Amino acid sequence: MQEELNQFERNKVWELVQRPTHQNVIGTKWVFRNKMNEEGFLVRNKARLVAKGYSQEEGIDFDETFAPVARLEVIRMFLAYAAHKNFIVYQMDVKSAFLNGFLEEKVYVEQPPGFEQKTLGGLQIKQCQEGIYISQSKYTKELLKKFGIEEGRTVSTLWQPTSKLTKMKKASRLMNPSIGMIGSLLYLTASRPDILHAVCLCARFQSNPKESHMSAVKRIFRYLKGTIQYGLFYPKNENFSLKGYSDSDYAGNIDDRKST
Repeated sequence: MQEELNQFERNKVWELVQRPTHQNVIGTKWVFRNKMNEEGFLVRNKARLVAKGYSQEEGIDFDETFAPVARLEVIRMFLAYAAHKNFIVYQMDVKSAFLNGFLEEKVYVEQPPGFEQKTLGGLQIKQCQEGIYISQSKYTKELLKKFGIEEGRTVSTLWQPTSKLTKMKKASRLMNPSIGMIGSLLYLTASRPDILHAVCLCARFQSNPKESHMSAVKRIFRYLKGTIQYGLFYPKNENFSLKGYSDSDYAGNIDDRKST
């Protein structure tokens, strides 16, 4: 906490003034987090002082909002290009960063000794002579434990070819929404595009899930249990051209006979 406060003072983030009588004052709170490495061991305790942004009103306290967060797709493109150009990716830990307007002066930042990048945006990264491999095996293990699917059998396929999901199936029992399970799986697709189609198909029925839908979701988890180490590999010095594939399913939707 003291280190965080020292950063504010060093960067002159604020200036203490008397509290205005007719001005909405935004509160603050401390957020604590334990940072783990890719093996799940504690490497650092972090403390952040954040503003309670939810107490702000648009047009009174702010006009625009910013989210300086890198999308997972951008991180994947960056790693693929780094592998293509035979770059080694290093990490620089920035203790504090602030959103500013255009700076008129030059800014010099002291860079600490670099070390090879092993995690980025929740992705585990392994760099070798052949290329860059990214995975989310640690996150997959946490999901299996969270939803109680650590034990039991595994399956070799995501989907049964003969199965067809529908929201009109009266024989199925109504289940509690599994939005948490679907949301967790969607985040996992950053390094597992093999599960993307099945996850998105199950997501269509999450507003009113039946027993058959939950069985399909659990099958995805059983597939993940047997393929925890799967990920994406970007080989070095390969052709960087993009190839796309598509398929059509005419009148394949059982409920409304729409085409995909």
